Amino acid sequence: MKIHSRNLTNSDYEAMRNLLLSEGPNEWNYITDESIENQFNLIRSGKAVAVLLEEIKIVGFAVLILKEASPEKLEKYTNISYSAYINDVVVHKNQSGKGFGSKLLCEAINLAKIEGCNQVFIERHEENLASAGMMRKAGFEIVDTFYDPQKRSSGTRRTTIQQAST
Repeated sequence: MKIHSRNLTNSDYEAMRNLLLSEGPNEWNYITDESIENQFNLIRSGKAVAVLLEEIKIVGFAVLILKEASPEKLEKYTNISYSAYINDVVVHKNQSGKGFGSKLLCEAINLAKIEGCNQVFIERHEENLASAGMMRKAGFEIVDTFYDPQKRSSGTRRTTIQQAST
């Protein structure tokens, strides 16, 4: 398996969309067509980077959104001019449990450092323990947890923001 970033083709975007829609949805994740298209547009414009897990095809990826393209809500915690945000992380179920999610996050943190960011943010449903473990392994620490009913429809309906330094 290779974890890297490269220029994407139209078929790569389609493969990423299919992977995200087949492996991403669960009671903890908030995925919309609009959020997918927004991420892809940011990659196309150079304001985000896709970190890929590939063998013969893409079997996982993370989207690293850079600096001012990061969500405005992060301004509560940092100057986003020097930060990055990881939006979606997904790994095909055949590769889950092998540490690839954490490795994708670590590579995203490395890329953020190269891009001049001094910290990286990510969020998850407060009760998503699998994501919590993956993020902890990659060096993320909790910054805040808040009630987020428009984005979270199950459990405590709370979002946890986490941060890692580059």
